[in-house]
Amino acid sequence: MNGSEAYASALRLLTGRGYSEAGLAERLRRKGCGEAEIAAALERCRELGYLDDARYGRDLAASLLRAGRAVGPRLLAELKRRGLPEETARAALEEASGEVNEEALLSEQLERRFSGFSYLEADERQRRRVVNFFLRRCFPLALILSTIKQER
Repeated sequence: MNGSEAYASALRLLTGRGYSEAGLAERLRRKGCGEAEIAAALERCRELGYLDDARYGRDLAASLLRAGRAVGPRLLAELKRRGLPEETARAALEEASGEVNEEALLSEQLERRFSGFSYLEADERQRRRVVNFFLRRCFPLALILSTIKQER
């Protein structure tokens, strides 16, 4: 595959969704592009503003937070899994976390995911299920317990 084909493939991939530089490079490798062609395609995408790890990290972090899929350490791990460098991932996490109220997010997720849940009426298995759901998303235990114990 030559350089212009690698660039065309990169553009096709970027029209579908955002990618980190590492993620896009990996996808191009799987398509059979050589390292020189990948480097040239990434450079051209960066120059034109189509590829920006900082912007990608901010957007992804905000999206994951708004959806309630991850907070704190889990969000950082997800950003790094998507190919963002440690510093970029941490910066995106800090910026996105400053814009979201974790308590309101947890309450919203509780209502959406476990509508009608009552801590007082739930048995131990149901309580554990709800708590573990939020723990897997890395919400702090104290926040989870205080939120689910509130009467609705």
